[in-house]
Amino acid sequence: MKNRAQRLRTLGLLLTIWLLLPACTARLTVAPTASPLAPPTASPFYSAPTVEASPTPLAEISTATPLHYRSDFPAPNLYTWSAIASGFVQPVDIQNAHDGSHRLFVVEKPGRIRILANFLPLPDPFLDIRDRVGDTGLEQGLLGLAFHPNFKQNGYFYVNYTDSRGDTVISRFQVSADEPNRADPQSELILLRVDQPYANHNGGGLAFGPDGYLYIGLGDGGAAGDPAGNARRTDTLLGKMLRIDIDSSVPYAIPPSNPFAGGGGLPEIWAIGLRNPWRFSFDPLTAQLYIADVGQDKWEEVNVVTIPSQGLLDFGWDAFEGTHPFDPPLPEGPTIPPVVEYSHEQGCSVTGGYVYRGTELPEWQAVYFFGDYCNGNVFGLIQTGENTWQQQLLFPTGAAISTFGVDENGEIYLADLRTGLILRLNRR
Repeated sequence: MKNRAQRLRTLGLLLTIWLLLPACTARLTVAPTASPLAPPTASPFYSAPTVEASPTPLAEISTATPLHYRSDFPAPNLYTWSAIASGFVQPVDIQNAHDGSHRLFVVEKPGRIRILANFLPLPDPFLDIRDRVGDTGLEQGLLGLAFHPNFKQNGYFYVNYTDSRGDTVISRFQVSADEPNRADPQSELILLRVDQPYANHNGGGLAFGPDGYLYIGLGDGGAAGDPAGNARRTDTLLGKMLRIDIDSSVPYAIPPSNPFAGGGGLPEIWAIGLRNPWRFSFDPLTAQLYIADVGQDKWEEVNVVTIPSQGLLDFGWDAFEGTHPFDPPLPEGPTIPPVVEYSHEQGCSVTGGYVYRGTELPEWQAVYFFGDYCNGNVFGLIQTGENTWQQQLLFPTGAAISTFGVDENGEIYLADLRTGLILRLNRR
């Protein structure tokens, strides 16, 4: 306990020093506007990566500490996003397996998962299911990856992809028994299929929550303006956050606390009112769930809720776009407004990220990083009080930011869909 208290005091001192540094205004670099998952085009290469020593393990931090509140951001001009790997084809997700191997797994939209080991891409893919993934010309493809919390013991991981018909498939695979860097493509167990009426707004994210359940993000089915009203209906899985129990039954069971576990709607539904949740993540310290929901014509938004939650959550689409009425009538029940939004004068397609909980850059503790696909802006979001939040533009990267990721030590990365680069936040 004494050593932990000393570490916390040191971390607090570092935070205080950095919070006193002045913020800077960076020059905005605007990339060409494109579909959130459009095919890649040529783009200049970034600066060569600098390989650093492995960071020390993340120190234990008590949830009783106030480290999830901040008053300001560090000075972004002291940091840079450096390319640490290249050669990926339309990377859309970055995950680690929490197994002590310190590997990063990069999801390629056409249907492969590749491994970064010590910042070097391994020549052979971890998983190749290009034969099962359908047309990836728009927003379809292999879109999401999550490792079982006990992956080191059972070798299970889960993927979200669209098949040859364009429909969503949630599947479980298992690593090969004799090759830790290769999964068995024949081990697929399909958990769930969801019909998709259009080729866009598939969602695609997967993540295990602090409750041990698997969360699945699905868009409203596509087109524009949610023409079928899917996001607010409870007889379809589209436009929802789903929650399933993959440990109690095969292929899965329904958590008893799901809003419709006892009837009245589809039992997998955990939350409604989402347009196209493009990346969501849990803060491991606070159990808060951050959801970036791509807007329609005017507003992009980030929603935050704390797990566990009570009852059905409604994030408002398509009655609202952000905090603005979109398609009346307005809901009879309460909706959850975003904690922040930004207009299409600042971007056009939000990409969700992660709360920084690493050790190499302790001054960034409790900052949620997210970005915009269209112009490459990286924003920061902090919670300044119980119900107050602050957003700031930090880095105009010019990248086509398709995803963020964190390694086992909590250090943060992003992927550029156009160039196939993986970048890491470092000090200059």
